[in-house]
Amino acid sequence: MFGMGFTEMLLIAVIAILFLGPDKLPSTMIEIAKFFKNVKSTIGNVKDSLEEEMNLSEIKQEALAYKQELLNASESLHKVTDIPAEAGAKLTSLTDDILADDDAKKEPKKESKEPQEVTFKKKPKEEKIDKKEEENKDV
Repeated sequence: MFGMGFTEMLLIAVIAILFLGPDKLPSTMIEIAKFFKNVKSTIGNVKDSLEEEMNLSEIKQEALAYKQELLNASESLHKVTDIPAEAGAKLTSLTDDILADDDAKKEPKKESKEPQEVTFKKKPKEEKIDKKEEENKDV
């Protein structure tokens, strides 16, 4: 006990009997036994609380793992429920691609670099009258 042999403990007991005397020795031994009992229970309590703390850290790690799993599951669920929006975006891009292909197939318009003349002249009435006369002749 405490790295002491039997002879060392016997020597300490003899010195205690000589120093304390036969009257105080029994009560002192009881006090020493209570002290060691309290120390032992305190060490046990500290050990239990450390083990409990270790368990709490494991429980916290498990809780964080469950939380991460829940976040991943909710993200997957959000992706699954967001399919109509993705489909709409893909259809929009598909129609844009189709329209872009039609524009590419058309021949490019030739633009003249000469300025065009804008006039606000009225057309002569004779042309309109000639067209009506031709329609009446056909009937």
